Amino acid sequence: MSKKIAIQPEKLSRPFGVWTPVITSEPGKMVFISGLTARNVEGEVVGEGCYATQTRQICENLKAAVEAAGGTLDDIMSVTAFVVKLEGFQEITQVRREYFPKDPPASTMVQVVSLLDPKCLVEINAIAVI
Repeated sequence: MSKKIAIQPEKLSRPFGVWTPVITSEPGKMVFISGLTARNVEGEVVGEGCYATQTRQICENLKAAVEAAGGTLDDIMSVTAFVVKLEGFQEITQVRREYFPKDPPASTMVQVVSLLDPKCLVEINAIAVI
């Protein structure tokens, strides 16, 4: 199991969302998780039109992916979220706070023109160290 260390540099402002400015990790197995959308196990998009519901499904998918590699959500060091509209930021942040309550991963959120499936509002990829 890797050791995740959250760092808040004194010369950077405190995050207002669910991320940590700097994450380090002791040696471990690196796991790269492809962009996940709000698809359930049957491959259907859930929560059409709802950022919170889609983010919850994505977080469950992230959890399943990292667990399949032998880790937990605590092992996720970095995520990148792609959203079709930044208006969903508050909903996304609220749900992510449930899944990453302490020392959340380093994070980037980017607004994109569209995702592959027009029903999808959010896509998140991740890097973990186990």
